[in-house]
Amino acid sequence: MKVIIIGSGLSGLTAGAYLVREGYDVTIYEQFSEIGGVTATIHKDGYSWDLGPLLLEGLAPHEKLGRVLAELGLTEKITIIREDRGQSFPDFEIWRQKEYEGSYWRREYLKKIFPSESDGLDRYYEFYDKMMNLMAITNQLEWTRGLKSIWLKLKLLPKFLKVKKWMNWNAAQVMDFFFKEPKIKAIYLAILADFVIKPSEFYGLGVPAVNIETAFDKRIPLEIKGGKLPTYHYIKGGCEQLVKAFADFITANGGKIYTNSLIQKIIVEKGQTTGVKLENGSVIQADLVLASGSAHKTFFNLIGREYLPPNFVENIENLVHMESVLMVHIGIDFDPTPYQRAALCYYYNTYDIEEGVNHCRSGDYHEGKEGFLIYIPSLHSPEMAPEGKYAVTVYTIAPDRLSVGNWTERREELADKLLIEAEKIIPNLRERTQVKVILTPDDFKTRVNVDRHSFGGLPPVIGQQGPPHQTPIHGFWFIGAQSESGGGVAGVVAGTRKAVQMIFKEKSRVYEK
Repeated sequence: MKVIIIGSGLSGLTAGAYLVREGYDVTIYEQFSEIGGVTATIHKDGYSWDLGPLLLEGLAPHEKLGRVLAELGLTEKITIIREDRGQSFPDFEIWRQKEYEGSYWRREYLKKIFPSESDGLDRYYEFYDKMMNLMAITNQLEWTRGLKSIWLKLKLLPKFLKVKKWMNWNAAQVMDFFFKEPKIKAIYLAILADFVIKPSEFYGLGVPAVNIETAFDKRIPLEIKGGKLPTYHYIKGGCEQLVKAFADFITANGGKIYTNSLIQKIIVEKGQTTGVKLENGSVIQADLVLASGSAHKTFFNLIGREYLPPNFVENIENLVHMESVLMVHIGIDFDPTPYQRAALCYYYNTYDIEEGVNHCRSGDYHEGKEGFLIYIPSLHSPEMAPEGKYAVTVYTIAPDRLSVGNWTERREELADKLLIEAEKIIPNLRERTQVKVILTPDDFKTRVNVDRHSFGGLPPVIGQQGPPHQTPIHGFWFIGAQSESGGGVAGVVAGTRKAVQMIFKEKSRVYEK
């Protein structure tokens, strides 16, 4: 069967890899000049910076992305480095302790800062342990069959009953249940700013999932009662190594990848896709078409509303998106570690995540004053900067569209203001900058071909469901961060694997008939 895949981000590459492995004739069309989407690495004057994924969950052998790499025989193609990150607030910082103090050192550390919350911390970590056990079993279920699957499901039920009472609570309600102090609540809610999602919109049961203790101390053992904890890694040499591993696998197995090739239309005849039309006018026939990227642009521009059921159209029109980012990559000629001890730290300058998200969605950009992160990839991968120098990324969430002015007019001004905020952590960044690359929401729109940039796809808003992989158009499948799989590198890869498995099952049913 001939398959066309639109987009060479990680979802498109994952689909391509699984399909060529099964003998499908696969062609990937990428409108940009480079493959990888936002999982790419950019280069300038001897410096390299990742576009976004940073410290990744899911790469360990027992996790989703690690399992996919093993299935495809790609595990040895990348080198992973287990690491953790720092967290900084106006009144305190949370960094891995010099001497290891156990799996729950953060709990004890926070008791010293918030003694009145000691009881709440104990109760929260009981809830955390229950959720970790539940997640560990659930993650195994996705990869098991037969008797083992039945056994895991039997183990799952009693563990779910222990947390069921929180099932319909949002994150703000869960934090209110355990804590009184707004500042301690912010410690567990602040990461939601990354998704540009309000605590009142986020699943309460998801709070432990975005605050896994291994993110803050790489020494924590992974073995727990239910299985293993998630963990976090960098990819040595940058995320392009992951992109390259998938792309090389595809081309080595007969697949084709074309850059600078914009798809203008997905051709639909009698409710079924028959191929695509390129910007140059060429029509390419195909049995299957898979697309990632913007749900709105894919279904309304490439397909057309007239081919879609009214309720499907309505769902896409009402989707809540994440916002974008302003990202400033610089190369510096001095060692930043006296000011930031590890490669990654999140700096939060507000405790009110709900209001911060409201402002961002309204187009009101905080100019870095409410928070940002600093990432130094050359600390874990020295080859990403010239000898004796360092690659540094400073970025923060930002509105896709500004309420005052636009990104084209204000790119230099706002990039400079962000670096001024970062200089409160690492002095002299601007003065000692050797090279600079600015990426605004408009730059990301060009790179990933969207009308509205949503850095992580669709946020996990309670009740929101992205468009399904199997669409109302026969032979057309939707994958990626704005599909039902949701965002995150591991989530996108695992979701795409699921979609491809559905394709294989459908093909088997056709042959059986």
